[in-house]
Amino acid sequence: MTTDNSPTSGVQLLEVAPEHAGQRIDNFLLARLKGVPKTLIYRILRKGEVRVNKGRIKPEYKLQAGDIVRVPPLRLAERDEPAPLAQSLLERLEAAIVYEDKTLIVLNKPAGIAVHGGSGLNYGVIEAFRQLRPDAKDIELVHRLDRDTSGLLMIAKKRSMLRHLHEALRGDGVDKRYMALVRGSWPTSKKKVSAPLLKNNLRSGERMVEVNPEGKEALTEFRVLRRFGEFATLVEASPITGRTHQIRVHAKHAGHCIAGDSKYGEDEFTREVRELGGKRLFLHAYQLKVELPDGQRLELEAAVDEVWAQTLERLGV
Repeated sequence: MTTDNSPTSGVQLLEVAPEHAGQRIDNFLLARLKGVPKTLIYRILRKGEVRVNKGRIKPEYKLQAGDIVRVPPLRLAERDEPAPLAQSLLERLEAAIVYEDKTLIVLNKPAGIAVHGGSGLNYGVIEAFRQLRPDAKDIELVHRLDRDTSGLLMIAKKRSMLRHLHEALRGDGVDKRYMALVRGSWPTSKKKVSAPLLKNNLRSGERMVEVNPEGKEALTEFRVLRRFGEFATLVEASPITGRTHQIRVHAKHAGHCIAGDSKYGEDEFTREVRELGGKRLFLHAYQLKVELPDGQRLELEAAVDEVWAQTLERLGV
């Protein structure tokens, strides 16, 4: 018989401050229960072991100011603090910051780094920034980028900024533009792809998205930036809606899959681009325009990495 010698916490009663009103219970607990495995937090939520005002709640419950959250005794990790991340990764992410003030960080996320831990990953961008900015107690992702997508990613350091940007994302207050290298010659006349998207989770836990009439409405606007003969086209993609894998699936639906896309791409096209040195997904969030709470308009652009730049240079020869 094995014994688990990990330390255990006692019952905790947490009062919800006004600035956390509207936050989902799972995100609230993830931010506060440092050293507790994520899987355990979701398990106690699913089992109804977390109570709010003495009643059971669902994982998507949104907190109200003054709520009393009862957390049962929990098995903690061996150390109260999360394992420190590699200094090289922290330095790389610190160097990737393109804008920072008291309430917001925007970084040019490198391809290959997940935005958060999970699915076998112990860490992601948000876990790294919790170590890089320990004084920012309410640091949270504003939105997500796929692990293999590079480019501009917003991280809120204050709840007020998170609420403001979520509201802006729901309306038309945020303009996000991507660059993508797609297969073939994208027609200049094809300016929009409107196709409903349905999300499926495979048995392996992998998330796949398909065009399906039963899915959610999705619209992406496209513009040709540069042509590489009949072989490939560099396009700008503006997602009007914000569905999972939207640009990747819409590009495929249009008959022009993205280079390096292991889920929705075409192996031969990806292989030919790789032979030019392009070992990455060619999707990059390069431009961001957003209005800040004080009315200032923030406009940022993020440069592509060396792999991207060199591949396009070789394509253009």
